[in-house]
Amino acid sequence: MSFVPHRRLRSGHLMTVYAWAKPRRFPRLPAPVPRYFDVASDARVLAHCYWQAKPRESTTLLCLHGLEGSSTAHYMRGLADKGFAAGFNVILLNQRNCGGTEHLSAGLYSSALTADPRTVIDELRTLDGLPSVAVAGYSLGGNLALKLAGEYGAAAPRELLGVAAVSPVIDLAECVRALERPSNRLYQWNFVRNLRSRMRRKDKAWPGCFPMERLPGVRSVRDFDEVFTAPHFGFSSAADYYDRASALRVIDRITVPALIISAKDDPFVPCGTFLDERVTANPHITVELSDHGGHCAFVCDGVDGDAYWAERRVIAFATALRAASSPTRDQCPALRA
Repeated sequence: MSFVPHRRLRSGHLMTVYAWAKPRRFPRLPAPVPRYFDVASDARVLAHCYWQAKPRESTTLLCLHGLEGSSTAHYMRGLADKGFAAGFNVILLNQRNCGGTEHLSAGLYSSALTADPRTVIDELRTLDGLPSVAVAGYSLGGNLALKLAGEYGAAAPRELLGVAAVSPVIDLAECVRALERPSNRLYQWNFVRNLRSRMRRKDKAWPGCFPMERLPGVRSVRDFDEVFTAPHFGFSSAADYYDRASALRVIDRITVPALIISAKDDPFVPCGTFLDERVTANPHITVELSDHGGHCAFVCDGVDGDAYWAERRVIAFATALRAASSPTRDQCPALRA
């Protein structure tokens, strides 16, 4: 299942913007069931869930969005549409403060917060009795998925079948440096605009808890992390946060099947990251690095009316995990197309 880009979208920038801006509709997808997870004493997150008729007889796909995304992001709903049709329970998890939930958590979110999806998985296993879970993340959510799997290491719960990551920012420092290139001004502006708006909403819900007087000086993602993210989570600086929150630090410890999808023309996720020995030497990781695809886009000419290849590839990977869930992990270190 190799990726062939849309014939008119061979530019990484053009494909990225096209996928971000083009409206999508999902007429076959039912209305989601909202569910809240208490992930900390002062933090609650909202998920939008699509349950099969017999949830305990179905594998669950837990989906994680990217920076300033939410459960309504087009790729999240695209995964839900394809995953639900393929027989999965699908859970679209909003990170803290995302999806209009600034009032539910005292703090912020970050790419280091693997404790949140871990708590959700634990609840699905123990409270709901769900038999198996796969995790899929896009961009920052892809980093979370891979970091979570690396932190689990050999102690990953039996129910966790594997993880998939699309355009994951596994080396945050490198990605932020790439984002600061002049050619990426549009993406930087969009991220910062949304981050600043979120902090204003956050301040209304939790007045006096954040240094809002410094918000006007935030002109980049690095500025935001230096002023807000790093100090809030106890990091000494944005650089310290980027180092300690990157999945690359623990990716060599992954012991469940892991799929990484990325593109050489991604505007701000350097492809060299995926050639790091810590990635390539791990037999549990499959890297699919295409010449084209942009960032979280991967738009093709369309198969059966659908042009979003990465979503189909993630569902195919999850389907293979489900089919191979009876063998031990040592017998099934990686699944390829």
